[in-house]
Amino acid sequence: MVSAGLEIVGLSLCVIGSFLVMVSCGLPMWKVTAFIEANIVVAQTIWDGLWMTCVVQSTGQMQCKVHDSVLSLSHDLQAARALTIISSVMGVLGLMVVIAGAQCTNCIRAEYVKARVVNAGGVIYIISGVFVLVPLCWMANSIISDFYNRQVPASQKREIGAALYIGWAASAMLLLGGSLLCCSCPSSGNSGYSVKYAPTKRATPNGDYDKRNYV
Repeated sequence: MVSAGLEIVGLSLCVIGSFLVMVSCGLPMWKVTAFIEANIVVAQTIWDGLWMTCVVQSTGQMQCKVHDSVLSLSHDLQAARALTIISSVMGVLGLMVVIAGAQCTNCIRAEYVKARVVNAGGVIYIISGVFVLVPLCWMANSIISDFYNRQVPASQKREIGAALYIGWAASAMLLLGGSLLCCSCPSSGNSGYSVKYAPTKRATPNGDYDKRNYV
């Protein structure tokens, strides 16, 4: 019963984490304009994402432009693209593996094998969380380094966007949910009750059953 509860909680966290990874991958708010000048009236805000760059006007109008070339991107953006996509694919793969070995399904009959399959799904989710955590930390380090670099103009400095915070939350859910799935250990013995059969009653030489059988 405890193992089934761990599977439900772990799988729920992993599914939510995988969904947040996909959301973070699609959002353009990985880098946002840093307002560090004295003038608080800003005409536009720039968002830099993995797939596009958006300019939001003070009137609310937004214009986005998709990155033309992958090779022209910085190394952190290229790595973030690849690792977030791999993490999303692994999230879908981990969901299929966990469902195949879950206790509420009959895809696999043997309880020991089902527990091992769930453990394998947990490992997949943990790897998925690590894959999305690497580009997030790399991107945050790059943003912070450029922010405190005096050689970088103020107009080109960026701050950490909302997509990175969503990605960190997704990574934490994937790591925690995968760990819970790995804690679903197979039972050491048979969980059901053992059935004991009474010995066969034998008839006496005169054709009647022994009266001791009725005591």
